Amino acid sequence: MAEETPWQQALRKANRANPYPFYAELRKTPVSRQPDGSYVVSTYRELVQLLHDPRVSSDPRKRPGAIPGADPLEANIIEVDPPEHDVDRRRMMRHFGPPERPHMIADLEPEIRRIFAGLLDDMKGKTRIDVVDDFAFPGPVTVICKVLGVPLESIPRFHGWIETALDGLDFGPEASDPEQQRRLAAVPAVVAEMKQFLADLFDQYRKQPGLGMLSGMVHDDGPEGRLPQELLVNNAMLMLFAGHETTVNLIAHSVLSLLRHPDQLERLRRRPELIVPGVEELLRFESSVQLWHSRSALEDIEIAGTTIPAGSTIFLCYGSANRDPERFENPDKLDLERPNNQHVGYSQGIHYCFGAPLARLEVQTAVSEFFRRVENPRLVEDPPPYRHNQIFRGPRHLWVDIDGIRD
Repeated sequence: MAEETPWQQALRKANRANPYPFYAELRKTPVSRQPDGSYVVSTYRELVQLLHDPRVSSDPRKRPGAIPGADPLEANIIEVDPPEHDVDRRRMMRHFGPPERPHMIADLEPEIRRIFAGLLDDMKGKTRIDVVDDFAFPGPVTVICKVLGVPLESIPRFHGWIETALDGLDFGPEASDPEQQRRLAAVPAVVAEMKQFLADLFDQYRKQPGLGMLSGMVHDDGPEGRLPQELLVNNAMLMLFAGHETTVNLIAHSVLSLLRHPDQLERLRRRPELIVPGVEELLRFESSVQLWHSRSALEDIEIAGTTIPAGSTIFLCYGSANRDPERFENPDKLDLERPNNQHVGYSQGIHYCFGAPLARLEVQTAVSEFFRRVENPRLVEDPPPYRHNQIFRGPRHLWVDIDGIRD
């Protein structure tokens, strides 16, 4: 049996809690060809270069031999190219931010504070909490439901669908294992259920307009017209899962990282204003999106002494680029005051995450309030158990013992 590459090792479930030693080995070859013919980009300079290269496609349907429908998330704004991408993104941004909704994010701040304060109030009387289930998940999922106009009572249904769909994705050597094949086989059915759920919701808003982005999108009277039904559903599904999955992981990882680094936590407690640059450092340190899988070369690309042939799949490893010592001094050290912290935690270029301002506000609020009100939090298990998914890497549970909750 051939020895596994650093990339294959990084993708193994057993290494989910700490892929960084494998990333360090991977960066010795900035653009490395894998046994399956794909190319992994692991260094900051090369990754940013490709993020801005028009010869790199984000549309998996453009790969040679692509099977339509094989990717449950295809045909959304993350996985299409210009000009389609640009038109669709503008259609969506009309309902989320400037210039049409310039105050949307700022206006959400009181509600976000109320949501996280309520979750902390619910912990009163407990001596052990699960930061994920009790705090990091219910906060962001409530926020994104309110932003989109998804009924809160549907959270348990679509949460199960999303977990099943994400657990079915595996890009590593365990993808062919029988158990993983079983997970993969379950994906089409849950994606179909989720799409039907969203299609029904759009139908309801067509008949009776309501609050939130979904109603706004289905009644859009903008200059470029409305998204077709299929794209409405696909992009709603993207916003629903990406609008909370990444934030859940970042809140959980922020709590974990600060408890592991008491010097930085003490600095934050002394100077609460450090939460703004601190969230950027926490995102660099533990990237919520570790990699992205849908890029491919439209033509031969020469980079870092390697030729990526036309048609090749390209994996962009954000988690590795954000720990690249050629770009970040002492990258394995958490420094809430890190200067010039131009991380790629929300990507760059035309696919930069348009939900980043909302996520930043949520995490700044959640982490600040957690450490202001939770008395003497202590990790129960380190490392905690991790979720299966390799893209949206985060703890499945994060048990913390506490002495109480302050008012």
